[in-house]
Amino acid sequence: MEVRPGYKQTEVGVIPEDWDALPMGSLGTFSKGQGIRKDEATSGEIHCVRYGEIYTHHNDVIRSFNSRISAEVAKSSKRLKKGDLLFAGSGETKEEIGKCVAFVGDEEAYAGGDIVILTPNKGHSKFFGYLFNAPIVARQKASKGQGDAVVHISSSALLSIAIPLPRNEAEQESIAEALGDVDALIGALDRLIAKKRDLKQAAMQQLLTGKKRLPGFEFKPGYKQTEVGVIPEDWNLEFIEELAHITTGSRNTQDRVDDGQYPFFVRSQTVERINSYSFDGEAVLTAGDGVGTGKVFHYIKGKFDVHQRVYRLSEFSERICGYFFFLYFSSHFYGRIMQRTAKSSVDSVRREMIARMLIPLPPTRAEQEAIAAVLSDMDAEIDALEVRRDKTKLLKQGMMQELLTGKTRLI
Repeated sequence: MEVRPGYKQTEVGVIPEDWDALPMGSLGTFSKGQGIRKDEATSGEIHCVRYGEIYTHHNDVIRSFNSRISAEVAKSSKRLKKGDLLFAGSGETKEEIGKCVAFVGDEEAYAGGDIVILTPNKGHSKFFGYLFNAPIVARQKASKGQGDAVVHISSSALLSIAIPLPRNEAEQESIAEALGDVDALIGALDRLIAKKRDLKQAAMQQLLTGKKRLPGFEFKPGYKQTEVGVIPEDWNLEFIEELAHITTGSRNTQDRVDDGQYPFFVRSQTVERINSYSFDGEAVLTAGDGVGTGKVFHYIKGKFDVHQRVYRLSEFSERICGYFFFLYFSSHFYGRIMQRTAKSSVDSVRREMIARMLIPLPPTRAEQEAIAAVLSDMDAEIDALEVRRDKTKLLKQGMMQELLTGKTRLI
C-alpha cells in the first residue's frame, strides 16, 4: 500500500514522519495500587479510585471522584502523583480490559488494588489518557488480556504495547484540548439531561396525583383522602381491571428475529424484533418476572408481539387515556408490589397485583390527555438531548481515530 507524503508505515500503522512508534514501557515506570475495600471507600475526606470505578465513573481523564477514604486507610494504599495513568487490571471482557484514566489534578488521591499505574517521565498525561483508550491501543490490550470469566492484564503485558506518539508535546496538548472540549460538551449534555429528568419526575408527581391542575381544569378546589393518597375531590379511583384488558403473550425469547418486521416485547427494556404480530393497537407492556419485574414498561400503538411472561394491558376503557394510564402505572406499580412483600425484591407478578391496583382518574379524558401531552413533550425534549449527546459521543470517537493516529493534524 502506498504511503502518502509526510507519513510512514510502522508497527502501529501509518503515522506522520515526525511521530514515533514506541513501547508503552518506554514512557515511564509501572507500579500497583493497593488495598481499599468497598466498605472502606464510603466515608472519609481523602479522594480515591477503585478499579471498578475506572469502568463506571471515569472516562479518559479523572474529573471528579466517586469515593473517599479515611487517613488510616490511606496509610496502606498507593498515593497518586499528578500525571499518573491508571489502568483497570481486572474486568469482565477483553474488549474493555485495561481501560485507562489520567490523573491530572493537584489533590491528594489514592489508587486501590487491581489498578496498574504508569508514572510517565515524558509526554502529556491528558493526551495519554485518550490515546490509551483509542482503538489502536485497545485492540492490543484485548489481545494481552488473560482469563475468561474474569479478565486480567498486568504491567508486563502493558509495557510492550506499541503506541503512536507525536514528538512535539505541544501537538499532544492540542489533541488533548480538542478532545477535552468535546468531553466538556458531553458532560454539559449529561447534566442537562439529568436536570430535565428531575423536572419531569417532579411534574409527574404533581400532575398524576392532581396536586397541580393544568389551566382550564381547576373545576373544584377541594381535595380528599383516598387509598392512594390525597387527590382532587372531582377525581375518581378505579381498578385497572375495570379500565383495561389484562393478558400475557405466547411467544418465547428464541422466537425473536434479527431485523424482524414488528416489535417483540420481552422481559427487558430492550425491544426485540419478530416477523409476526399478535395484537394491533394501543397497549402497555410490563415484565411478569425476571430482573425487570416492576421496572420494565413499554407503551405502543401499532402491531407487535409479546413474550409469554410479559403482561399486555390493552383495550382501554373510554374513561381513560392510554398514555395517561402508562405514565401513572409505570411510575407507581413498583411501589405497589413492594408494599405487598417482605422481601427486598419481587420475583414475579401475579395478575391480581395488576388487576386490583387503583388508578386516580381526572374526571375528563380532556384533562388526562392534557397531562399526558405535557409529560410527553418533556419526554421528547429529553429524547432529543440524548440523541444529541449520543451523536457527540460518536463525533468524539471519530476525532480520536483521526487525531490519535495523525491522520488529521492540529499543528
